[in-house]
Amino acid sequence: MQIIYQSEINSFTPCVATVGFFDGVHAGHRFLIEELKNLATTQHLKSVVVTFRNHPRKVLHSDFQPQLITTLKEKLEQLETTGIDTCIVLDFSLEMAKLSAYEFLKTILSEQFNVKTLLVGHDHRFGHNRADGFSEYKQYGILLGMEVIKANRFSTDSETKISSSTIRDALNTGNIELANKLLTYNYSIMGKVINGFKVGQKIGFPTANIEILESEKLVPAIGVYAVKFRWNKRKFNGMMNVGKRPTLNNGKNISIEVNIFDFSDNIYNETVEIDFITKIRDEIKFNNIDELIEQLKKDKIEVLNYLNRE
Repeated sequence: MQIIYQSEINSFTPCVATVGFFDGVHAGHRFLIEELKNLATTQHLKSVVVTFRNHPRKVLHSDFQPQLITTLKEKLEQLETTGIDTCIVLDFSLEMAKLSAYEFLKTILSEQFNVKTLLVGHDHRFGHNRADGFSEYKQYGILLGMEVIKANRFSTDSETKISSSTIRDALNTGNIELANKLLTYNYSIMGKVINGFKVGQKIGFPTANIEILESEKLVPAIGVYAVKFRWNKRKFNGMMNVGKRPTLNNGKNISIEVNIFDFSDNIYNETVEIDFITKIRDEIKFNNIDELIEQLKKDKIEVLNYLNRE
């Protein structure tokens, strides 16, 4: 997949394109992209996904804090797996936000990217204040010599609507299995291992304390999770606690700690990645450390039983 950033855009060969933020590159996005690739093959043109480096709502509302399913790096990695020819990464700006749908189609898609066929998501709207809809896009396309096609709607037997918002809701409530199903891959976070309280080591469950690299990345709901820990091209089973450590009087701060099974390397300041597999339980305040240790032993058994079924 060729990646082209806005500053690198020069001349463009005719292409078939679709436009969107594509947070998560989930099952619905992949269905749309398959349709895009089929159109491109039929028309003997390149398939192009046009996306954005930054979240449009953050530009329009400075106090908006995105909960990203994928960082830009992760999004591009997932788009790579779809088999598209090219991804164009735009910087969303206030100037771009002021463009009407017709101006966006004309000055950016037609004149800059030479889009001959535009595939529009079945419920996707763009342009200033999202004032226009598909019928207007189609008419603008006729004026510009661009065919505008509405994509088919995608759903599964159990989910009638698959969207980034649905996945965020699932992650924010700890429904990891639903999120992973809709994503088509395991949700993950990336972070740096930092010094922690070292209490886990004293009670027989040493943990790596994780500092998230991207502040806008969504961290799932407070609780205990079965996870896969990835470091240095190796993968380990583990259990993770996202929470306030109430038994240890950690205050209001949220910590992310992972107990990595069968692991003893020193990884302070190393960058690691953690895949969420399932939520085991909510965070609980125990009466004492002994009760906490007993529960952690039970958690480890449950996590291993679950991961061994994977």
